[in-house]
Amino acid sequence: MNERIRKLMNDMNALEGELRTALHEQEERMFFQIKGKRVEFERNVRDAHLKLKRNFFRWVLTDRPQNLLTAPFIYGLILPLSFADLCVTLYQAACFPVYGIGRVRRADYIVFDRQELGYLNWFERFHCTYCAYANGLIAYIGEITARTEQYFCPIKHARKALGTHARYAHFLGFGEAENYHARLEGFRVELGEEKN
Repeated sequence: MNERIRKLMNDMNALEGELRTALHEQEERMFFQIKGKRVEFERNVRDAHLKLKRNFFRWVLTDRPQNLLTAPFIYGLILPLSFADLCVTLYQAACFPVYGIGRVRRADYIVFDRQELGYLNWFERFHCTYCAYANGLIAYIGEITARTEQYFCPIKHARKALGTHARYAHFLGFGEAENYHARLEGFRVELGEEKN
């Protein structure tokens, strides 16, 4: 990787850190605190949220009907998602210790906290729980497969690939063959040194 690209990547990482800090500061102004696994709002904010809450029947009447019509297709994915969750978790438990790869913590990716929002009715909370699970699971699976790719084949594609993971930017260029096996071992050592 040439020095210009390395500098740009370092700049991107620094900007991402600044963005995370700015977003966290904005959240702090939203009048809530995280206590353990619970999110607690200030009393006046919680009361304001409750006033905005739509009861289930009003919500059904005012929500888009296509949302209800497509619900079986959306929620029908819970079985394959759960099966993928089980398979990937078992794969990680069986293989990562053998490869010396640090474990991906599922709880870092699948976060259930939207049920603390008082302005959501029970059906909206159910939607949010499903989405949190599905998107968190996909991110969890993505990190497991990214670590697997780093272990076995940390090589970029010749064609531009959309939606690459964060590790991909550090992979070897397509056709960069010099000292490949030694560099591959370096990628593997990095995985073993990572803290979850």
